[in-house]
Amino acid sequence: MEEKQAVTFSDMELDDRILQAIAKEGWAEPTLIQERGIPLFLQGRDLVMRARTGSGKTGAFAIPIIQKILISKQVASEQSVKALVLAPSKELCQQITKNFQRLTTNCSRDVRVLDISAQVDVSVQRPLLVSKPDIIVATPGRMVIHLRAGTVELKESLEMLVVDEADLVFSHGYEAEIKQLLGFLPPVYQAVLASATLSDDVLKLKKLVLNNAVILKLEEPNLAPSSQLQHYHLAAEENDKAAILYALLKLHLIRGKTIIFVNSVDRCYKLKLFLEQFRIPTVVLNSELPATSRCHSVNQFNQGAYDIIVASDETALQNPEKKKKNREEDDGEPKSKRKRDKESGSSRGIDFQFVANVINFDFPRDINSYVHRVGRTARGKNKGTALSFVSLREQALLQRVEDHLKDDQGEENVIKSYQFKLEEVEAFRYRSMDAWRSVTKIAVREARLKEIRNELVNSDALKGYFDDNPRDLNSLRHDKALHTVKAQAHLADVPEYMVPKALKKLAGITKRRRDFHKRSAPRAQVNDPLAVLDVALKKRKK
Repeated sequence: MEEKQAVTFSDMELDDRILQAIAKEGWAEPTLIQERGIPLFLQGRDLVMRARTGSGKTGAFAIPIIQKILISKQVASEQSVKALVLAPSKELCQQITKNFQRLTTNCSRDVRVLDISAQVDVSVQRPLLVSKPDIIVATPGRMVIHLRAGTVELKESLEMLVVDEADLVFSHGYEAEIKQLLGFLPPVYQAVLASATLSDDVLKLKKLVLNNAVILKLEEPNLAPSSQLQHYHLAAEENDKAAILYALLKLHLIRGKTIIFVNSVDRCYKLKLFLEQFRIPTVVLNSELPATSRCHSVNQFNQGAYDIIVASDETALQNPEKKKKNREEDDGEPKSKRKRDKESGSSRGIDFQFVANVINFDFPRDINSYVHRVGRTARGKNKGTALSFVSLREQALLQRVEDHLKDDQGEENVIKSYQFKLEEVEAFRYRSMDAWRSVTKIAVREARLKEIRNELVNSDALKGYFDDNPRDLNSLRHDKALHTVKAQAHLADVPEYMVPKALKKLAGITKRRRDFHKRSAPRAQVNDPLAVLDVALKKRKK
């Protein structure tokens, strides 16, 4: 029996300019959702594209949109808005826009894309919309504002509507805006919903915007298989978590780009301030900061400026009843505040690239949150590792997560036990206890305020200056120390006596480093009782 030949992008009869852009992106072959979704999209079918995180859903709708616009311009030269892409947050809008820009790099004059999700006055974006871009990317709220203001007209020209992360649109409170927006659209258009799940909200949205749709539900697990994504759990009570993380990072047992998840923004800053004391630079992905800043942080992470991001998904962790209650309470708040809350980004859908590890420092509070967190790694065809710290009271939740993964992937022992003996790194625990206690609530609050003040300096008004002075871009690095906790210089190094015998080779301590520690230990480590004792014993032996 002959094997089915793999489908390539060339087989889809795409424009050469698109194929060149795809090759530049390094996409050797289409993902499963792209292989099945692009031909159906090009046929003009309404679609519900359900596929797991990192499966290439954005490319599955971006490529055919560009192709259809290029074809239409061969027969009609009149400029008009042909496609509208909606996403539930500003970060996702910016990310989608960048994907379109990369795919249109060779045809940018023929296919123009505009992101209007930024929270600015309508009059600022009006001149940009006068030129009638081919593709508009926006949140539902911003799109309705512009349609009401008459800055854009879709009734006569719109041919394609895409709602990305459709399962989040209603949960972000956009149901009313979607219903209003539909009144500004033509009677006939092609619509696509892209989502990681087929939730009740997606099915409700499907009835509103789709007509005789094809539901493209891929028979694949929500997460990558165990051959690509390895899950581990490590027994750790609250008092031990910091010491374990410190040891794992300093002994280089965790390598590559890493996202550390906690359950609140305060915990993000507490962990950042803790790691700062050991000169481990980290970035906090804080929803309080402007969307531009958050996207800049993610972009720098993707480009390799730093390796560790600390994030929380506290908004996504709320249960449906609490979300509903919060939305009802929002009705009594100023409109501007409600809008800002809705359009703040979520951890879902953010394009973290080449993430090697996800560490659940705080174990997620539900199964969906675990799937969404861990889905940040092993995207596409890349491999990844997920490590979760689990306390005794969280064992039942761990079992529910494992049962879910077993059903999803059809495998046994999906989450393996990570072998780590804390007693072998007792010196790390001694150091970490003082460092963890020194991060008080006041220090955390000051750190949050300080980072917000710093962002005021990193404004768009400085962009031109930094273009002319690229060296000064270093001032925009998001992993700088906040210095709201006293740092001790000697904590940045790991002396040889702290490294377990079994790990000395793995830890990469060279002879030169050992010699350096021997020379510097009496002076540099005077505040470390264990180091002082070590030096005293060596002197006594001599």
